[in-house]
Amino acid sequence: MKFFKKTFIIIFFIVFSPKNLIAETPYFLDFKFILNESIAGKQAQVFLKNKLEKGAKSIQDKQKKLQEEENKLIQKKKIISAEEYKKNVTALRSKVSALQKERNNLLENVSKQRTKARKELLSKLNPIIKNYMKEKNIRMVVDKKSLLLADDALDITDDIISLLNTKLKSIDLK
Repeated sequence: MKFFKKTFIIIFFIVFSPKNLIAETPYFLDFKFILNESIAGKQAQVFLKNKLEKGAKSIQDKQKKLQEEENKLIQKKKIISAEEYKKNVTALRSKVSALQKERNNLLENVSKQRTKARKELLSKLNPIIKNYMKEKNIRMVVDKKSLLLADDALDITDDIISLLNTKLKSIDLK
């Protein structure tokens, strides 16, 4: 009976040892920061920003030309016939409609490219995080936006950014 008690106590302490009772410490990282501050992420943002600015400038120039054309048409209203005026107004409206479609296409295209860049960056980031977790024997990584408070020592964002920067220099968005 003594042997049974000793064996039971030993097994009890092995199974319920403090190591098994303490929850593993979750580490965290800031995905948004990684996406914005990594070399590939910054490069993609600059590319998309330039594309959007060029497109917006082009659309603004066209819009100014259409406004000038509208002003000229208003000035000619009394000089030209009613039929010709309606014809010119219809043509002007179709140009305005085409400009709106161009603006929407630009925004949609930039949005698609932003989504593509984000997906590609995340697809490259996941294996890096998994390898880092294996190397450091980490069982859980949480996004920083899901946390209320945490010790800064548990933040692995900088480590992941440096690993990502060595493995991914740019994202092809063309």
